[in-house]
Amino acid sequence: MDALDTPPDGDPRETPLRGEHEALGASFTDFGGWLMPVRYSSDLAEHHAVRQAAGLFDISHMGELLVEGPGAGEFLNRALAGAISAVPVGRAKYTMILAEDGGILDDLIVYRLQDEVFLVIANAGNRETVARALTDRVAGFDATVEDQSDDYALIALQGPAAERVLAAVSVVTDVSPALVDLRNYAWGSAFFEGEPLLIARTGYTGEDGFELLVPVAHAAALWRALLSAGEPHGLVPAGLAARDTLRLEAGMPLYGHELSRDIVPAQAGLGRVIPAGKTGFVGEHAPREGARALIGLSAEGRRAGRAGYAVYRGDDLVGEITSGALSPTLGHPIAMAFVDPDAAHATDLTIDIRGTRIPASVTDLPFYRRNS
Repeated sequence: MDALDTPPDGDPRETPLRGEHEALGASFTDFGGWLMPVRYSSDLAEHHAVRQAAGLFDISHMGELLVEGPGAGEFLNRALAGAISAVPVGRAKYTMILAEDGGILDDLIVYRLQDEVFLVIANAGNRETVARALTDRVAGFDATVEDQSDDYALIALQGPAAERVLAAVSVVTDVSPALVDLRNYAWGSAFFEGEPLLIARTGYTGEDGFELLVPVAHAAALWRALLSAGEPHGLVPAGLAARDTLRLEAGMPLYGHELSRDIVPAQAGLGRVIPAGKTGFVGEHAPREGARALIGLSAEGRRAGRAGYAVYRGDDLVGEITSGALSPTLGHPIAMAFVDPDAAHATDLTIDIRGTRIPASVTDLPFYRRNS
């Protein structure tokens, strides 16, 4: 989620829910060219609400690209890192779109809506990059690419109470399959105010939850219906600040931090997005050895390393933090960092926090895992 091109007049873009956020007293920030709510009450309160009950996020800045046609599956196999044609209708897959040299252009979620119809969700800052790359790569395939981002809003409902909250929204009807039967990384259909609603059991917080794709004209009404139904269950609106600490605890990479054009999937510990033996896709010849590797770091105390802080082994500079925070759930500092390969399992690393070296231990990711 890096910088999106801002409109010609330089004003940040707004989501269809801007008025709802203002009514709830949100503070805003310019995030990648979008005016987005960063918090409504406090970062910690919203973070803990998602871990303990549920939080509602506006993620309408994400991009939605529709790929369809008899050759859509074959085309996406070529254009993306994953084996997309093997995804069954009704399921979703985490994947990436790579440059020719294997650098990551974006990480994506791809939904198979029908045999010949796929929905690609791109990060807001990379929407135009992804749309351009797909359009360039579709030549020669019996498929089309259409950017529908401006037609839809995307709302994320996350937390252990998410299913109960969504089930309580009486105006969401004809849910199929039933929520209780909707598996992780699967999607179902429903109606809201007579309009088709896509409900996916996906998310970016490490919790159970759903992402709901709704036509723009109905986004505000759905947002209000969710908040009203969720209030007895502890649902609160949550902003970008809580979303960032939640995803860090869950060990999920963020574009512009752990992922970028200069990083290949294997470096980020995401080599698994490329199926073993897969060939014939853009970026397949990426270098896989010798580059810095992504690790998790934990420390004691209350001082957290932040993005850009140096990682040392003795007096040797061996890496750099990409994301770091004092974990609200765990109560100690956590970070992700790229380090030299021979430091990836070292036991004597330190983080330089404004001139003070803080010992840090290499920790398996994720830092936090939800109890099923």
